[in-house]
Amino acid sequence: MQAFTTLSGIAVPFGAENVDTDAIIPSRFLKTVSRTGLGAGAFAALRADPGNIFDTPRHTGAPVLIAGDNFGCGSSREHAPWALADMGFRVIIAPSFADIFAGNAFKNGMLLVALPQAAIDRLMVVAETEPLTIDLEN
Repeated sequence: MQAFTTLSGIAVPFGAENVDTDAIIPSRFLKTVSRTGLGAGAFAALRADPGNIFDTPRHTGAPVLIAGDNFGCGSSREHAPWALADMGFRVIIAPSFADIFAGNAFKNGMLLVALPQAAIDRLMVVAETEPLTIDLEN
């Protein structure tokens, strides 16, 4: 895992609430204990739509995901942060995170940032046109 104090990049303004770990990585993709390759199955139901936000040229490989409240709820599937990391995400910003998901994400080197909904709403707009910078020192 590569540490950082500052990260700049495009953010995916996803915004969905109550996204459970089954939606992040469906069970049919859990035939491995490897952390690599899971990104291809991440958000499979959403990515079945050719116009999905994750696979647009602007958002492919983005290091930041902006989500809605209660991100990572559901099962305690550690594959969820593995799949998100394999997609390229290093930071997830949301109003709140499920406790088990947050612990798994932390153990796997992913930064979770909890912000009030008003800040999330503003970031969703900004992310459409500008990269974001996460600066841990400031």
